[in-house]
Amino acid sequence: MTKLVIVESPAKARTIGVYLGPEYVVEASVGHIRDLAEPRELPADMKKGPYGRFAVNTEDGFDPYYLVDPSKKKKVSELKALLKDADELYLATDEDREGEAIAWHLLQVLKPKVPVKRMVFHEITKEAIERALENTREIDTQLVDAQESRRILDRLYGYEVSPVLWRKINQGLSAGRVQSVATRLVVERERERMAFVPAGYWGVRVKLSGGDEGARETFKARLATVDARPVAQGKDFGDDGKLIPAAVRKDVAVLDEDSATALANALQDAAIGVTNVESKPSKRRPSPPFTTSTLQQEASRKLGMNSRQAMSVAQQLYENGFITYMRTDSVDLSKEAISAARAQVKDRYGADHVPDKPRMYSKKAKGAQEAHEAVRPAGDTFRTPDQVRGSLNSAQYKLYELIWKRTLASQMSDASLLTVSVQMSTEVNAAGFTKVGLAASGTVVTFPGFLAVYEEGKDSSRHDDKDGESRLPDLSEGDVVDVVEPGAVAEGHETTPPPRYTDASLVRKLEELGIGRPSTYASTISVITDRGYVERRGQAMIPTWTAFSVIRLLEENLPGYVDYDFTAQMEGELDSIASGKADRVAYLEAFYHGDDTHKGLQHEVENLGEIDARALNTVDIGEGIVLRVGKYGPYVELQQGDEDPLRANVPDELSPDELTVEKAKELLEKGKDDGRVLGNHPETGLEIVAKSGRFGPYVMEVLPEDAPKTAKARTASIFKSMSLSTITLEQALELLTLPRVVGKDAEGVEITAQSGRFGPYLKKGTDSRSLETEEQLLTVTLEEAEELFSKPKARGRAAAAAPLKEFGEDPVSKKPVVLKNGRFGPYVTDGELNASLRVADSVETITDARAYELLELRREYLKNNPPKKKATRKAPAKKAATKKTAATAKKTTTAAAKKTTTRKPAAKKTATTSTTTAS
Repeated sequence: MTKLVIVESPAKARTIGVYLGPEYVVEASVGHIRDLAEPRELPADMKKGPYGRFAVNTEDGFDPYYLVDPSKKKKVSELKALLKDADELYLATDEDREGEAIAWHLLQVLKPKVPVKRMVFHEITKEAIERALENTREIDTQLVDAQESRRILDRLYGYEVSPVLWRKINQGLSAGRVQSVATRLVVERERERMAFVPAGYWGVRVKLSGGDEGARETFKARLATVDARPVAQGKDFGDDGKLIPAAVRKDVAVLDEDSATALANALQDAAIGVTNVESKPSKRRPSPPFTTSTLQQEASRKLGMNSRQAMSVAQQLYENGFITYMRTDSVDLSKEAISAARAQVKDRYGADHVPDKPRMYSKKAKGAQEAHEAVRPAGDTFRTPDQVRGSLNSAQYKLYELIWKRTLASQMSDASLLTVSVQMSTEVNAAGFTKVGLAASGTVVTFPGFLAVYEEGKDSSRHDDKDGESRLPDLSEGDVVDVVEPGAVAEGHETTPPPRYTDASLVRKLEELGIGRPSTYASTISVITDRGYVERRGQAMIPTWTAFSVIRLLEENLPGYVDYDFTAQMEGELDSIASGKADRVAYLEAFYHGDDTHKGLQHEVENLGEIDARALNTVDIGEGIVLRVGKYGPYVELQQGDEDPLRANVPDELSPDELTVEKAKELLEKGKDDGRVLGNHPETGLEIVAKSGRFGPYVMEVLPEDAPKTAKARTASIFKSMSLSTITLEQALELLTLPRVVGKDAEGVEITAQSGRFGPYLKKGTDSRSLETEEQLLTVTLEEAEELFSKPKARGRAAAAAPLKEFGEDPVSKKPVVLKNGRFGPYVTDGELNASLRVADSVETITDARAYELLELRREYLKNNPPKKKATRKAPAKKAATKKTAATAKKTTTAAAKKTTTRKPAAKKTATTSTTTAS
């Protein structure tokens, strides 16, 4: 008896195959095999019907039209062939909505005639697989409904809202239900930074010594009060640069440089007495084990991984049997896991580090769902990092160690701490003050408990005490402490704006608001980065000016769809569909067509009214200067009465909060050379100007106002050896002759000199040769060109460039992997297989794990899309027969498509029930 087991990924298939007997055949579907069709892919007779706009019938039950992905047709054929020889089918995709949907789609496409069993597990170990085989179930149609509703919801939102962005901002932009809200969070934070006004304040830091005579210890203290008034700190100022009103916060004394310096000088020789010593014992509890969200946050803080990298590495660890399923928002641990953690803690750290009872945690995040375990090491006995080191690459090892430490710490004893606060005072006569108070504090760990293994990281705060707490000597009330060199020092400070979001803090905020789901955070952040709404500076996320325009359009015209509560409520509705408490059709009907409480997306988009695109893409900088988001990038503009406005491009590296009035004036001043008139073309009479563009300086001819719309102005990039401020009319005219016809060879083939992506070159038919300098474009002769073409191409003759980066050994090919720079950009290679970096990948941050993943994705692509062989030309069929065959094929294809790719909601449940009942 042969049993076919289908999982999502090849890596998962390999790992599971080790634990199953020879009667099991394990094959991967490589993710989803089908999805909503693009409207252009619909059969001709459906394009004008109710499915035509979205591939979803919004007029009758929101019935979707699915198509098998072209790249997956071969895979489907392979699965069908394997199924013919199988006596049972096990659908072993992940135990979440997405995994359930993949299983359902496989069932609908493969149409098995053998018993079907849904097999689920949250870790890939021998014990877990054996338990899963003994406890199979049917496909959960409610989870499928929830996933399908989310997919349709995103299709409706994207296809309705994106065209508005195309018309009013720029072509190629797209809107996403969750991505738009995430972008709004980043934009709002940047707005806060732009509105922020720094405030200056001063303080005094003092180095003291105290304790028993002969064993006195030094410590640091700060000036805390003057004449019983607290000394102002950063938290006492608002974002407007002003003190927070005394009604909200205690009245404080703001020191300037003179007063702080005077007080510091007065403290140098002062007798300072201890007025109060307070000791507070406290306990700290360990953090819960990882969820998807907290894993991404800690991987960002401690390992410098972005969300996509963290989830990619975690996926590899899961598929290879090292950790449990990594998409979860549960903090529960199984009894076996708790026992394993407690036993390992006792063995490594002693019985005193194990609490009397196992620790239980509850999830408090908004919208928590998914009844999985927390992310933890796999198995009923945990492997230590040392035991897995040889099986993992660097990134995998670091993430596994993080998960292992967090899991053990979650089952360890509390840490015991003792916090000591010391208050001191002295008499002075400086800056109008007579009495000052100093404060110092320190914390001692009296019992480490879980801190012996792990401490949760923190995101940066704008009011962090950079000096922190220090170790204090044994002090008592009435003791006298001495000022020691360098003594008292006046310190100037300036308030800081709220910190930008990082992967960690944005994930935490999304989870706090209940927006999206843990499994979607990585893709959400990747999408807003890939689509040009957010750029990265280190780990900080900076919104682009395009993002400002997009969010402004949505806030002013479709406010509900970027409202945080409304978006979180949508997630709650999807959860209700998953639990069977809500009907998918009723929900989609209300969302799109509206109900008593909501107008509906269709109605709101159709009745947007007139949107002023110019105002939408304009941001006031101040003093008459505005920023405009243009088709070719952002620029600043200053209107000068009746004269033409001054304009200057905004450099990509300049973040929005750095574009102050002063900076804008500086750009405009530099831009005066931009648009410099060089003269008129001697033949056409057109004005020639030199300008600075997004892709560098260039010259162009200015077309008259009455020129036809189809007319295009000639432009040419300025050579690197030229300057925008010194280029002459003669040089510009030469540049505008490019590409230049050098001449024709003996056979009459034209040779041209052109500037391309990879530098200057000559072209003859389909053949080309590189030139050494840009100047040769204007000077190379026909004889020189023919000589170059008479020689073989130089490609491959130069010494190979050194790799940009070296990784470890590829898990599949067992060959070393390196990162190289190629003709079409950076790529990773193991010497036999090459894989280009994706848009979101960075040469600086790419990890070993990501390099191996790119190679694996390339292997799967080539497996499903082998290079096509050249077809042998056949004699054309008779005309009559061709017509008949084409007509028959079209009819058959359309009928088959309707039969296999569409479904009614009721039909799904019946089909699924009958299939799983047979098992």
